[in-house]
Amino acid sequence: MRPAAVLASGQADVLLLTCMDYRLIDATNHYMAERGLRHKYDHVVLAGASLGAVTERYPEWNKTFWDHLTLALELHKIHEVMILDHRDCGAYTSILGEDFSKDPGRETEAHSVRLKRLEGLIKEKHRELKVELLLMSLAGKVEHIQVARAGARPGGV
Repeated sequence: MRPAAVLASGQADVLLLTCMDYRLIDATNHYMAERGLRHKYDHVVLAGASLGAVTERYPEWNKTFWDHLTLALELHKIHEVMILDHRDCGAYTSILGEDFSKDPGRETEAHSVRLKRLEGLIKEKHRELKVELLLMSLAGKVEHIQVARAGARPGGV
């Protein structure tokens, strides 16, 4: 049961975007609770998470993400977007036509490209929002995907 203060506040800290994959529902809930965000986030689910929000194949999914983000800002005053992709994602295989899970390095890169693209789009429209890019393994381990700093050279610090 949600605490009365949370219910009365009408606010959430975060909008969480995840994939629809049923294998990671419990791990996602556990991760968010570990982060101290239990009952403090709005949850949007799109196949492929970041990919679902930027793919040209399903433009209505893009609109769905932006509509949810707008409502989360208006209704719940969120201040952060967490985008949680996951490894061995069937949506990536289906939409992009390649199974990236066979090569972890290429898989990380495929997710990083979409995560960073979505982050850039969010920041264009909502500079005030913090955006966190995450990639979860099927075992529930979460990696942070780093964004290159302005002026940083590839491979440099």
